Amino acid sequence: MECTVSWTGPAGTRTGMGFVAETGSGHVLMMDGAPDVEHPGRGGQNLAPRPMEAVLAGTGGCTAYDVVLILQRGRHEVRGCTVRLTSERAATEPKVFTSIHMHFTVTGRNLPAAAVERAIALSHEKYCSASIMLGKTAQITTSFELVEG
Repeated sequence: MECTVSWTGPAGTRTGMGFVAETGSGHVLMMDGAPDVEHPGRGGQNLAPRPMEAVLAGTGGCTAYDVVLILQRGRHEVRGCTVRLTSERAATEPKVFTSIHMHFTVTGRNLPAAAVERAIALSHEKYCSASIMLGKTAQITTSFELVEG
């Protein structure tokens, strides 16, 4: 896996904190920082997610992918999966995630709660590289709800 991240500050001035990531799979992800009120021009322009927001979003994508795949492999009729992540970060540098809660909303027909609970557990204990990695600094908790549909 590879990725190239480039600063997008205007040529010659290099102000702002925008970055573009070009992934090995050929996709592009924009990232930006928050505007710096104390030092104008040194912060971002709030045009894209912050890098740590991208880390959190990637973790959500990783675990949702696992949950859907595990349920499908179990021949369950899953029709939707949303995960809402809320987090806390350390107050001082490095501002690592210290807690992450993931709330899954899984939609399907006749989905057994035990199967969804098992899929979430397998993701966090065995398959989701991102949440397992973040679990080294953050307490990760999960909850879920089932929607019939």
